[in-house]
Amino acid sequence: MSSSSSSPTGLPEALTYDRVQRALLDRWPETRLEPSLSRIRALCDLMGDPQTGYPVIMVTGTNGKTSTSRIIDGLLRGLGLRTGRFTSPHLESMTERISLHGDPLTPEQFSAAYADVAPYAAVVDRSGPHPVSFFEMLTGMAYAAFADAPVDVAVVEVGMGGVWDATNVADAQVAVVTPIAVDHDRYLGDTPQAIAVEKAGIIKAGAMAVLAEQPLDAAGVLLRRVVEVGATVAREGLEFGVTARVVGVGGQVVSLRGIARSYDELFLPLHGAHQAQNAACAVAAVEGFVGGIELDADVVRDVLAEATSPGRLELVRRSPAILLDAAHNPAGARATAEAVQEAFLFSPLVGVVGVMADKEAAGILAAFEPVLADVVCTQSSTSRALPASELAAVAEDIFGSDRVHVAGRLDDALDVAAALAEQGGSSGEAIGSGGVLVTGSVITVGEARRLLGGPR
Repeated sequence: MSSSSSSPTGLPEALTYDRVQRALLDRWPETRLEPSLSRIRALCDLMGDPQTGYPVIMVTGTNGKTSTSRIIDGLLRGLGLRTGRFTSPHLESMTERISLHGDPLTPEQFSAAYADVAPYAAVVDRSGPHPVSFFEMLTGMAYAAFADAPVDVAVVEVGMGGVWDATNVADAQVAVVTPIAVDHDRYLGDTPQAIAVEKAGIIKAGAMAVLAEQPLDAAGVLLRRVVEVGATVAREGLEFGVTARVVGVGGQVVSLRGIARSYDELFLPLHGAHQAQNAACAVAAVEGFVGGIELDADVVRDVLAEATSPGRLELVRRSPAILLDAAHNPAGARATAEAVQEAFLFSPLVGVVGVMADKEAAGILAAFEPVLADVVCTQSSTSRALPASELAAVAEDIFGSDRVHVAGRLDDALDVAAALAEQGGSSGEAIGSGGVLVTGSVITVGEARRLLGGPR
């Protein structure tokens, strides 16, 4: 860098965390795709292919990727392994995306990782028709940080799809596919079968594929890929799965059948059948990673009891209770609606909903209609957000105009929803303790989490 001055962190002034964030955001956004691995391959090649320096467990799918990745990470650390974890998108800070041994990079570490990769990215930027994108840059930073640490294993969540996703420059030893549904249809296709073709790209020769329960057509695509590349397979409902589940205070008690043994009566402080299934996938993935042998039951018990998944039916405030859930497609919304009915007794439950303009707003709202007394339509600060007034127009067709409220600012929406929850909804007829559910997108939930100060 041309500047010789330094910040208090010891980094060159041009590479303080705020400047690094701005530099990353100036690159192609995650929503702008050019289907090619050429840039990330060139970047990794210049860096000495750091992604080949450790084994990788890769996680793709439509919903549940981050929760599954977090549980896998915890299990590996419980076995005494040093881990790296790459997930996306983030809730509040970019640093959340890259973790070492369970902890997100500090702003200083994140900036240092950027400084390590930036000179190589500049070479790639100059050498082709398209620059390195925001997501490609973060992927390169994660792979380099994991090599520098060093880690014993990296848990890598695919950003979008699989075949052309930047993360797929690494060859996964274990490839996990969480449930597939329609999302990002503009890029991946408008059927589970078409989307499965993209997701299947992370299953490489000699790998183990851990497959969550899938729509029939999607399952067929994934199994054909397993055969084509000579991978092995573990399927939910056949080789592994959830054998029992009882809702409890603060979570649920689950019994899981892994590919090597059963693990009974485990407390999981996450809500919903989908989280139990995510835990089953995680256990099977780690069993596969260690050679198909059973895990220490006490390790599994301890790790699941401490599992967290921020922004996934996360209780962040009481009186009135406020839940955050990042459901952003109809399948995710249906899972959240079922889980909130099962785990909580709010009456009324008022929704604060903000979605992205490219998402299926009607499908998301329809999934929540049976459980929400009222909905407050809002929007996050991103330019990608569907305007609150347009979302409200969609909502009125589903909820009726009497149950729909509009607040363009998220802080105002939270105030309106809290007041409705306390007064018994717009009808005033609900009896019990009211609650608020903030949902519709990761960005909406992240901004609400910041406004509310996180869990209390």
